[in-house]
Amino acid sequence: MAGFKLPYSVHTRYGTKFLVPFPTSISHPRFHFTSSAGCRDHAGFLMQTLAVMYPNSLCYRNSLAKVSLQVPLTSRASAQALTEELAEDKQKDFPASGDAIRQRFLNFYASRDHKILPSASLVPEDPTVLLTIAGMLQFKPIFLGKVPREVPRATTSQRCIRTNDVENVGRTSRHQTFFEMLGNFSFGDYFKQDAIKWAWELSTLEFGLPADRLWISVYKDDDEAFAIWHNEVGVPAHRIKKLGEDDNFWTSGATGPCGPCSEIYYDFHPERGISDIDLGDDARFIEFYNLVFMQYNKKDDGSLEPLKQKNIDTGLGLERMARILQNVENNYETDLIFPIIEKASNLANVSYTLADESKKTNLKIIGDHMRAIVYLISDGVFPSNIGRGYVVRRLIRRAVRTGRLLGIKGDGMGDLEGAFLPVLAEEVINLSTNIDPDVKTRASRILKELEREELRFVLTLERGEKLLEQMLVDALSTAQENGALPCLSGKDAFLLYDTYGFPVEITKEVADECGVSIDMNSFEVEMENQRRQSQAAHNTVKLAVEDGAELTENIPDTEFLGYDILSTKAVVEGLLVNGKPIMQVSEGNEVEVLLNRTTFYAESGGQIGDHGFLYVTEAGKKEAVVEVRDVQKSLGNIFVHKGTVVEGVINVGKEVEAAVDANLRQRAKVHHTATHLLQSALKKVIGQETSQAGSLVAFDRLRFDFNFHRPLKDNEIIEIEGLINKWIGDATLLESKVMPLTDAKKAGAIAMFGEKYGEEVRVVEVPGVSMELCGGTHVNNTSEIRGFKIISEQGIASGIRRIEAVAGEAFIEYVIARDNHMKQLCSTLKVNAEDVTTRVNNILKDLREARNEVSAARAKAAIYKASTIVSNAVTVGSSTKISVLVESMDDIDADALKSAAEYLVDTLPDPAAVILGSCPGEKRVSLVAAFTPGVVDLGIQAGKFIGPVAKFCGGRGGGRPNFAQAGGNEPEKLLIALEKARDELISFLSEKTG
Repeated sequence: MAGFKLPYSVHTRYGTKFLVPFPTSISHPRFHFTSSAGCRDHAGFLMQTLAVMYPNSLCYRNSLAKVSLQVPLTSRASAQALTEELAEDKQKDFPASGDAIRQRFLNFYASRDHKILPSASLVPEDPTVLLTIAGMLQFKPIFLGKVPREVPRATTSQRCIRTNDVENVGRTSRHQTFFEMLGNFSFGDYFKQDAIKWAWELSTLEFGLPADRLWISVYKDDDEAFAIWHNEVGVPAHRIKKLGEDDNFWTSGATGPCGPCSEIYYDFHPERGISDIDLGDDARFIEFYNLVFMQYNKKDDGSLEPLKQKNIDTGLGLERMARILQNVENNYETDLIFPIIEKASNLANVSYTLADESKKTNLKIIGDHMRAIVYLISDGVFPSNIGRGYVVRRLIRRAVRTGRLLGIKGDGMGDLEGAFLPVLAEEVINLSTNIDPDVKTRASRILKELEREELRFVLTLERGEKLLEQMLVDALSTAQENGALPCLSGKDAFLLYDTYGFPVEITKEVADECGVSIDMNSFEVEMENQRRQSQAAHNTVKLAVEDGAELTENIPDTEFLGYDILSTKAVVEGLLVNGKPIMQVSEGNEVEVLLNRTTFYAESGGQIGDHGFLYVTEAGKKEAVVEVRDVQKSLGNIFVHKGTVVEGVINVGKEVEAAVDANLRQRAKVHHTATHLLQSALKKVIGQETSQAGSLVAFDRLRFDFNFHRPLKDNEIIEIEGLINKWIGDATLLESKVMPLTDAKKAGAIAMFGEKYGEEVRVVEVPGVSMELCGGTHVNNTSEIRGFKIISEQGIASGIRRIEAVAGEAFIEYVIARDNHMKQLCSTLKVNAEDVTTRVNNILKDLREARNEVSAARAKAAIYKASTIVSNAVTVGSSTKISVLVESMDDIDADALKSAAEYLVDTLPDPAAVILGSCPGEKRVSLVAAFTPGVVDLGIQAGKFIGPVAKFCGGRGGGRPNFAQAGGNEPEKLLIALEKARDELISFLSEKTG
């Protein structure tokens, strides 16, 4: 290729763009021309040529075309022109789909020696964060120095959930609850210069964004970053904005790793000029790439000290980049979300293009929420009223309510009683292939859960609608009594919003139709309280260095030998008392011992830590004994043996014998293997879609939480037990091996909930029955389990069931204890074991009959007593005569009091009002109000009248307009309460009847 000609002007299909100031021919012994995608036009050809002529200049490498461009810093004008040309070419040829953007980003950094790592689950291992809210979360232990880095550089596309700004979803162009964060990370490897240059190359050359539309923000004191952007990258100074700590200094909390950050903004309206620029103007700018330079550690006093290992943590919003490259108005109209919106539009028989802003907003809400819902359920988060389950339940309810506002009826395909969320979820699942391929394998479970939750919530909505109707009636009634304007309290509006899924706009619309306003100020107070709680709980990633971190800097990870042996010699690497390092601990003190190796299993994967002893011996004599009662993993893979020095003194550096309690270990092994068998049995009996949601492997029992929508039937429990005991009886040898994670998944191994997996994993298999990724301890042969018994099955949250069971020695103990209880019962009842059920049923039948007789007798007595006091009724009113009877009935119970009241209103002529009270026991008050139709028609209701009376007696109650009951716990106030009730009742009725 030596000696070929190159013209001064480079002509492309876009015209003559720039002049190149170098000779018309070149010759270089190292030049090698490769015909590839990047060299099909003059720009690509020029890249090859400049790479030869300027070998010591800046470098751009196209990750797909595999070519390089080098430009001397002294030729910035030419470089800028070349960048613009290449950017235009790139935009012309680059397929800007969301999937392509994601892959292009990952490939770009992979070509720069970053390892592509998978997205972490939306359920983080970090206990300080409810959901995965950032791309860096899975790397937190590395940033803290708690675990060693496996690679110096990494790149990911991380699925994230944030709900603190859920009210802005659909209303702004960029707020989402579910989004993907593309990131590149350096763990003590490259720093600012490379991070900035690569971010610019990615933006302008890989994605083809026009350089003159990009603005940069840096921390006000970060002169280094400013200089790199201006002097080395070539960004004009006026397009680099220095911002304060709130905008451009990243902190993880009060203490811990932190540092300045730099952000890249895209300008949608450069025609507006460069004066008075506000990068926070969402109508003009969007921040799409954030570079965090983690270079300091913030100490308790607020001072900053340089980190020994400087890190890079970046995030590029996939949906934001898609919006820019696809040239759409907002994130929702990109191909990542819009197909879901189109499906919702079809179900609602609405054209998105022609829809008004309100309908468009609702469609955007559905498009966003459906992605969050599907991926949360796929990752094992099922609707409930607590924690993560509440997040997904709230999103589902918002989606259902929003769909109903759009007019979606049933499943949108003719079944008015059906659910529409599963129809939309199918579209999300279709789009999931390149985001998380596991979603499609879990599709059946996702769709079934959505259908159940939606249909359940429809009933809640109907109750909410009735509640709103009652609230409006109350507001109108109260306003009439007080002579004020009717107003619904903000607390009531928030209850409808938070519990029943009613957007406040809908509540306001319905209220306006009835002439009732809403106290929006107090509603906003309730909303702000919820936002603060949400942000405090969900939107902070804590990276504070924990106590003991300095101690562990020179302590290696603990070598675990406990799979094969139960006792080993080890060296004491460290001692902690109350979290503080110490060199020596004496008898009677609690201590945490760090060893270089151990046979003690540290709690993980649901299995509790081993118990046992640490022995210090000298010349065959015991010098010290530590009783270990728990073992935990801390600061990476260091095992912390927690216990008490029961004899002698233990010192750092001493050799100990670490001996696990063999009996307790065997109990744990039995229960752990039985847990694997239980999961397999559940899948066979109730369906493959069920999965683990938590577990506990203890010495005395096992606990297994799983996703299922109803209680297990008795015959299902019997079948599950039968399967497991058959597998136990088969005496199958277990197999365990270590293999790459990808190979294990391909082989069909199931991951255990709560377990963390590296690239190499341990697979435990019961051939023909179970194969799971598991680091726990297990029996060698299923026959060691001896027997299995489920002792309870119950619901612990919506869609989550819990089984507790026993196996091995605990199973034998359980059977013996139950047998002893049965023998005692047989002795008491004087029957054989097989006749106990019949005998107990007969006793219960006799007891019910006796109770009914007693209740009937009490009712008769109460009615008789009522007949003696009917003459105490007073008559009020002039135009209409109303009988009023308010009396105490001494100590009769609530049921008898009800019978007495019913007798009295049937006996007295209509209109009549009866209030009765009694004290049926210590600290107990019973009240009843019974009004005939004539009294109710006057505007007084028994349910509302009885409440204040009960409140005076320390209780509450309510009921229907004609009949209500209440209770209290201050019997000494009953007579006074009845007197007040009589006075108010007579006063009201007298006024109503003149």
